This record gives sequence, C-alpha cells and structure tokens, in this order.
Amino acid sequence: MLALRWYLLLALLCIGIKPAGSSLKKEVNVAVKLMSAKAIDKNHIQATFNEEGFTFRAEDVSVTSAVEVNHVEADGRVVTLATSELSRSRNCYVEIGKYGRLPVDLGVLFDEIVSGKPLGFQLENGATVFRIFAPRATTVTLVLFEKHDVETGAEHEMKPDENGVWEVAQPGELWGKYYGYRIDGPRDAFEKFTPDKVIADPYSKAVVSKNTYLHESRSIILRTDDYDWQGDSFVTPPWQDLIIYEMHVRDLTAHPSAGARQKGTYRGLVEKGGKGGIEHILELGVNAVELLPCQDFGNIEIPYGVEVNGVTNTWNPYERNHWGYMTSYFFAPESYYASAGNMETGAYNGIRGQQVNEFKDMVKAFHKEGIAVIMDVVYNHVSQYDLNPFKYTDKQYFFKLDAKLNFTDSGTGCGNEVRTARPMARRMIIDSIKYWLREFHIDGFRFDLAAVFDWETVDEITRAARKINPNVILIAEPWSLNDYQIAGFSEHGWAAWNDQFRNGIKGQNPRGGLGFIFGNYWNDNSVKTMQNYVRGSLKEYGGPFVSESHSVNYLESHDDNTLGDFIRIGAGRVKPDQRITNLEANAKLTPTQLKLNKLAAVLLMTSQGATMLHEGQEFARSKVIAPTDAPDPQVGRIDHNSYNKDNETNWLNFDQKELNRELFDFYRGLIHLRREHPAFRRTKPGTIRFLNDSIRFALGFHLPRSSSGDTHNFVVLVNANPTERAKFVLPQGQWRKVVGQKRAGIKVFGQTLQGGIMLPSRTALVLKSMD
Repeated sequence: MLALRWYLLLALLCIGIKPAGSSLKKEVNVAVKLMSAKAIDKNHIQATFNEEGFTFRAEDVSVTSAVEVNHVEADGRVVTLATSELSRSRNCYVEIGKYGRLPVDLGVLFDEIVSGKPLGFQLENGATVFRIFAPRATTVTLVLFEKHDVETGAEHEMKPDENGVWEVAQPGELWGKYYGYRIDGPRDAFEKFTPDKVIADPYSKAVVSKNTYLHESRSIILRTDDYDWQGDSFVTPPWQDLIIYEMHVRDLTAHPSAGARQKGTYRGLVEKGGKGGIEHILELGVNAVELLPCQDFGNIEIPYGVEVNGVTNTWNPYERNHWGYMTSYFFAPESYYASAGNMETGAYNGIRGQQVNEFKDMVKAFHKEGIAVIMDVVYNHVSQYDLNPFKYTDKQYFFKLDAKLNFTDSGTGCGNEVRTARPMARRMIIDSIKYWLREFHIDGFRFDLAAVFDWETVDEITRAARKINPNVILIAEPWSLNDYQIAGFSEHGWAAWNDQFRNGIKGQNPRGGLGFIFGNYWNDNSVKTMQNYVRGSLKEYGGPFVSESHSVNYLESHDDNTLGDFIRIGAGRVKPDQRITNLEANAKLTPTQLKLNKLAAVLLMTSQGATMLHEGQEFARSKVIAPTDAPDPQVGRIDHNSYNKDNETNWLNFDQKELNRELFDFYRGLIHLRREHPAFRRTKPGTIRFLNDSIRFALGFHLPRSSSGDTHNFVVLVNANPTERAKFVLPQGQWRKVVGQKRAGIKVFGQTLQGGIMLPSRTALVLKSMD
C-alpha cells in the first residue's frame, strides 16, 4: 500500500497537480536528514535517511536531468525510486523537501566500463597513437608542444569508443615532443573537469614538471626501449632471507658528510668512493633496499598560511613533501632525483626525461652488488593539491566520494582515496606494477596503506606480478586509518610490516608505552608473545601470519621516532619537547642507550621472518629539526614526523656513524651472522626450544641445526631486565660466543661455555655450538 500511494502521488506531481495535505502517515521528526542518494542499477535510485520518521508531500520530491520516476518504495530508512534509464555522463539530483538535496552517486554504472586497449602513447603502423580513458568526458583534445615551457601547442580532437577510451593518431614518430590533454565533461560544483588546463597523461612514461604546488606537468614522448641492461635481471632473495634497508634517495647522499659528487640523486646514490650511498649500504651488508616513493609525486604543498581554494595550510611551514607519499604519475620516475634536479620556485625538473635512464642505472648498479630493489608505492591515494591527472580525467570514476560527491579520505587522511575495486582503476594499478617490473627491473613493492585495497585487486597484483617474476617481493603496510588487515594479507600470500613485533620489542611510544627492551610488557604482550615474535609471529601460536616468511620484522621506519630517539626519550635522557643545543652530545650514545640499542638489534636479527632496518638505525641516528628559513617553532626538537623536511633533519650525517661506530659494527656483525647462518632465517618454528629463565624480561631460545640445515646449533640469550641478572641453563654441549656485549659476527670468541650461565642486566649473547 505504501508503494502504491507514493506512485499515485508522484504521478499527480508529474502532471502538475498538487494534492493538498497528501503525505506519508508518519510522525514528523525534524532531526531526520537525507544522507545519501545513489544509483543501484541503471533504473533505480536509492535515497537513504539517517533514521525513520520522515514524511513529505508529493510536490516535495524531485529528480533533475529529465529523469522520470516510475515507482517509489519505502522500507525503513530507505526510499527506492524506479526511474527511466540513468546516464553515466549526466549528473542528476534527488531533492526531498526539507530533508535535503543530494547528487546521485552513479558509480554502479561505471563498474560496467572496461577496456583492454593500450593507454598512453604507442607506435602503431608508423603513427604515434594517443589514448586516454575518460568515460564521462564530453570532449578530449590532445595538445602537442615543441617545448616544455610554452603555453600553446597544436591541438587535435580525439574520438571516444563505446568504453570511454579517447584516441587520436599523429603521423610519424614524435620523439622529444611534449603533450597533454584538455578534458571537458559534466559541470557541477563537485566536478573537476577543467578544459582550460592541460593535464599530463596519467600513463606518462616521463614528465617534466614545474616547481609550484600545482605541479604543472607535460608528458614527454620518450623512447624507453633502447636501454642497455647488459644482461641484468631480477635479484630476489627468498622472503625469509631478506634484510631490507628502508631509505630515501636523497637522504643517503645529500649531507656534506656523505662525500657525494652528485648529491641527492639516483646517480649519487650509486657513486663509489664516498662515505654515503651504496658504499655505506655495502659496508653494512644488507641484501635489499626499499626506496621511499620514487614514482613522480607532488613535491610542493600549498603556501603556508595562505588560503588556496578554501584551504589554509596551517600544518606544513616547509611547503614540501620530502618523503613522496603524494603520487602524481604512477609510471614515471621522480625527476627531482635526476641530474639537474632542483627545487627553485618556478623552475623545471626532468626536461629531457633523463630520470628514466638514471633510475635504471641505479637499479642496475644495486643488482651488480647482489642487492634487490624494492619500491614503496602509493596507490591508495593521489597527490592532493596539484593537477593530478586522475582527479581531472574523472573524479567520480577513480575515487571514493562522500554523499555530496566530494573527495573523502577516511582511510588515508590525505585528501582523497582511490576506488581500487573499479575495473580501470584496478587496471591502472596492475599496469603500473607490470611496467616497473619489466621496464625498470624492480624486484618488489611495499604497498602504502594497503588495507585501502579490495582483495580482488590484491590477488590480481599477485597473479600479474608473479607471471613476470615468480619470486617478486610483495609487502603490505597492512592498515589504513580505519582498517587493520595484517592477518588478511598473509592469507592472500603477501608479507606485511609486523607492527606487533615492533611494539612488543621496543614499545608503542616512548612517553609511556615502553616495551620489552625497557623491562616492560606493553599492552597485552607477555613471555608468550615474545616467544611468538621469535618464531615469526605465526597464527598457530596466536600471531597473525600463516608463514613466518610473511612477517617483516622491524623496529624503525620512516614514520615516528627513530629507534635511537625512541630510546633516548624512553630511557629518560631527552624529554620529548626538549630543545637540543649540542647535536653531537645528543647523538652520542650513553652506555645505557647503547645497551638498549644492542638488545633490540639482537632480537631483530635472530627472529624468524624477513628483517627491515630504516636508514641510520644502525648508528642510532637522531632526527633533530635543523635550523631553517621556514617558520617552524619546533627547530631544535626531536622530530617524529619529518615528512616535509628536505634538509639535515632527514639527511644522514655520517659523522654520527663514527660517533656510534660500536653500534654500527654490531649491526654489521649481526647482519653477517644472519646471512651466513640459515638458523636465524630457516629454523622450523615448532623446533625452536625456549630456555627457562630465572627472572622477568629474560628470553632464551635454542635453534637446532636439524631443522634449518645449518652446520651448527645456536642459542640466543637476552636479559632485558633493567636491574637483575638472569640465569640460563644451556643445552648439552660446548658453546662459544659469536655475539657478546661488545661485538658481533661469525667468528667465535671467549671461553667455552657449558651448563649454566649468568647474564648481566640489559645484555644479550648469541652462542654457537662447538660440536
């Protein structure tokens, strides 16, 4: 009866008759609001209220854009309108009296659109063919430029196919020219179609970009298939063998102490003869580097303290994105790190597309040293303030939106969120992954805020990547702002950052959330969880992972305090808001700080699973906010979120390495030990035997050679108790140290040990069997 009554009311409305007093017989509730309106198929719109209690007359209901309403049903908080066929290229609104007016989310119509045509530019039959997917566009124009910095170029109208791909062919090979697109489409307050702006190709292989917050870019028609790889191929260790060094391209060579000739560049990173870059990495001994984002990104944020399009930057006085988590072009290497890279306002980067070959040179140089190259990639959102091509090609198609069809970022906190489940958004991600594998020989990927992904996209990435490299490294940052999927990624075959290991070993924060190395169990940690971290945080013992090779154990990353600073604050030497006036005295480790760093290092390097360090962790780098021209009132304090500082706050100071040479050598020895002996990487978790200890915060375990294929048995003893000695009973046999209070490595030293052993507070040993 309700549906019939509404049908009659709307019929009267359509012919202009207003039935006085007609209404739904429900009690009026002034707090009721229209919350959303969305198409559920091409002939139905669903309007949802925040609660029941709505009532309105027929004349209070309207649907714009000549959409005919044939039938209405109400059920609880939902009103469903049966309509004439909706069009994906024509926006419409639903208005229901005082309850509100909202645009209709037509997203379900977009899910039907898919194309397998090559996108970007291609050489086909002697012509250069340009294609872009813009399913709701009304016109798309190719603009060809002779130079990178001219305002006008030759314009060529493009034609669409039935699946939203626009294309045009130009005769000949156009190497060295620049191009972009003018894109027009439906006009509304929430739309981004801006035909007076030229937008670079979302499938650009290289871009030249201008140093402004708009990141104005031109795509470069660049030949990329003639690079001489000299026989190079993938370098992909088994996941449990990985010792990853998370690093930023500029940070390893930008500081004067690095001694690099080409500071802060791809080339500088692999220079020989200096103290930084690849020379430092080789001395440390890791077998993989994980590069912070190197896909071309929006380097510059909106001006500080100035309103831009209704937004005032109150958070970033540096107006910079140093870490790179604002991707603009998912197929193009970052040009600031190439030769002639600069941040001079209004200047250009990557004019010749040199970033492509220089990135390849860097990868090839690492591979020659047996070092895998993993890229940190950001597909969960795009750059926020610039002319990002996906925002201007079709905002409604590529992004999650709120009820008013504005960007939402509930999962990312970065201004927008990619709708990864939409077919052509998913295709872009897959195409990008395949391109970096084939074109740049990348060995693997770490996916930022990966819980934003839908599981079908995760599985498609796995299938596509493994067809190219069966051993490809796939690592999730297994959370977003509103989801946590560390176990889910393991079930889908990916490794993940193990923040549970991190928080259990060092703690969650240094101001009241200290962990095991401080003689404390943070949150719900216990002896049992510590034992499981050693095993690889396996599901069968209460952890999240189905395989220990999925656990990427780490204690420090680019986020939050460095491990060194965490310990400085946690041990009480530095207060969180203290201004540091003597950088050298602050950086130099006290005896207590050195002990705590070593305890953490031993647990990290002797636990099953993959291992990750962050740049500078090996010498307890301190991030003190450097003097700057930016109006930063925090100068001189320890930084826990240095994403915006391309200065000595982030650049590695290799003088600090010499200040803390004992810790660096300790890490280097542990890395050598881990790489040399499979006991620390391949012991079957169920065979690890834990040794009885006499006090709290003491942990000992035996790694039998029978389950790892090692030539020796090993025992690891850790006493994190801050005041008491711990007594352990050793397994039968004779044992000698390979790790002690002062040194670590593969050579045994000290007296032969057997029976019981007393371990001083805040001390760790690793013992090797002598039989």
